[in-house]
Amino acid sequence: MEGRHHTSRQVKANVFPGERRFFRKSWGAEILSQGEVCFRIWAPACSHMRLRIEGRGDREMAPHDGGWFEHVAQDVHPGTPYSFVLPDGRAVPDPASRAQVSGTESPSLVVDPTAYTWRNTGWRGRPWHEAVFYELHVGTFTPEGTFRAAAERLHELAELGITALELMPVAAFHGERGWGYDGVLQYAPHVAYGSSDDMKHFIDAAHGLGMMVVLDVVYNHFGIYGNYLTHYAPDFFDPERETPWGPAPDFGKQPARDFVVKNALYWLEEYFIDGLRLDAVDHFVDKPGRPALLTELGARVAAAFPGRRVHLIIEDARNVTGPMEVQPDGTRPFVAKWNDDFHHVAHVIATGETAGYYLDFSANPFRLVQRALAEGFVYQGEPRPTLDGKPVGEPSSHLPPGAFVNFLQNHDQIGNRAFGERLRSLTNPQLADALMAVLLLSPQIPLIFMGEEFACERPFVFFCDHPEEVREADYQGRLREARNFGHDSHHSTDIEGLPDPNDRKTFEASKLDWAAAETEQGRAYRAFVGDLIEARRRFVWPLTAGATAMGGRIVEQRDGLIAVDWGFAEGKLELRANLTRSLSEVPAVEGRIVHRWPKDATTARTGALELAPYAVCLAAGRHG
Repeated sequence: MEGRHHTSRQVKANVFPGERRFFRKSWGAEILSQGEVCFRIWAPACSHMRLRIEGRGDREMAPHDGGWFEHVAQDVHPGTPYSFVLPDGRAVPDPASRAQVSGTESPSLVVDPTAYTWRNTGWRGRPWHEAVFYELHVGTFTPEGTFRAAAERLHELAELGITALELMPVAAFHGERGWGYDGVLQYAPHVAYGSSDDMKHFIDAAHGLGMMVVLDVVYNHFGIYGNYLTHYAPDFFDPERETPWGPAPDFGKQPARDFVVKNALYWLEEYFIDGLRLDAVDHFVDKPGRPALLTELGARVAAAFPGRRVHLIIEDARNVTGPMEVQPDGTRPFVAKWNDDFHHVAHVIATGETAGYYLDFSANPFRLVQRALAEGFVYQGEPRPTLDGKPVGEPSSHLPPGAFVNFLQNHDQIGNRAFGERLRSLTNPQLADALMAVLLLSPQIPLIFMGEEFACERPFVFFCDHPEEVREADYQGRLREARNFGHDSHHSTDIEGLPDPNDRKTFEASKLDWAAAETEQGRAYRAFVGDLIEARRRFVWPLTAGATAMGGRIVEQRDGLIAVDWGFAEGKLELRANLTRSLSEVPAVEGRIVHRWPKDATTARTGALELAPYAVCLAAGRHG
């Protein structure tokens, strides 16, 4: 890695010590002045509500129109525990708590959001085309599983060339461990990861190293366990909707809508987050007569942060383009979508697996992967076999390449396998290397999952910490998931050795194997990934900075080969890859070959190139 000069090192934020940040929430506890705190909660199902302040007893809250209750207390200071008390005497946490005493069922804590002094206050983000994402789970990224411990390792990612971190959800959820997609206290960092100041320190450290931080947020449902909103505000949730994961907010109700929109603004302002990845927005249901929640959220974010680069990303299984389209005012509120299509077809090529949704990508996968690279989606209105032939998707080639976040692995695609296997343990390592080169040299936004940068093979398995009474149901659910992916070929009622998601050993076994990063193989693979990112920085970023459309063209379609060109206003990129075991001829390139893997990968011939087995090369040419 010596001798590189990554842009991540060159765009460090200016330091203006002393800035303090806060967002005034409409729910929960807000400090008005020293010792004076306003407590508010929406509880339309309750005739009355009380506030319990530890050591101070209970006091009645004043009712207000629309089901709101409020109380302003004096001589209350940061660190004071409090709860809301329902008419039946049950004490519940603040749904908009900034912090908890312990778990989601404990009292909440009064927090002074201005207590943290930001160091890198001159930070204004990075241009989107420079994003090279690294997805991480705070609890398993380090042995300690905390924000502070994670911050200590960030310099290694910056040196590699990573420019954007994507945190799996950190909003407080039931139990000690989990993926975070069942959050119930959306404003509070999960207590096992550390305090709110610890999370801010992590983000501040990332900014100081030139890295953006994007947070995964879940608004399509709330978790089931530890969710007390249903007891005093059942109207918060839509009675007509059932999700497999928990109750869905009713976006037709203004308090529920505000809770979600303001939560997004809260993370972006109070935590100086650079963007949000909205989970499964295809499960949002808008109400007649109301603007779409995505439309409102995008507009509110754009209006709130005019001087910062703030990026909103979606996950949406429908392959729709609407959220990423340019709006009438010329803005693009949602810059990108996670592109599952690219992952699925790359996985079929790598492993030959055709069970579950991989069946939809098993017919002529090399044509399909080139379509994903050249145009964005694989399915752009064609029928999908596993959906009973239902047409899926919309044409996508008019979108810029940055509208798609491509990946070979992520938490879902590893962890939802029965045994959490990573791609490298399922395929020829040389083929995995070639696909990594394709990912990082293509103009779409690349994402790698933690450990992928040093060829980690330790599994990442689904884990949780649910109540005892549902743990058998959790295990049976994992069995059903395994059968969906071909692990039950003999129709057995059990799968030998299937990890129990609630066993703490499953969580511990999923922690990242940092020792592997220090082996000769681990260091060599880091160098390989670093070289690819450096090539991306030097040759892909300059051409995609102003790209307004995909500009892709499939040059040739033969099994085992990839030949795609992209034309942009500033120049042209030409990618060639041989994903076979044999020396193969691929179409020639017009530009200069700027990166090749392995170093002796190519041999020029008249009108063609010869590529070694599992070789990849990128050519680039600037206009003028």
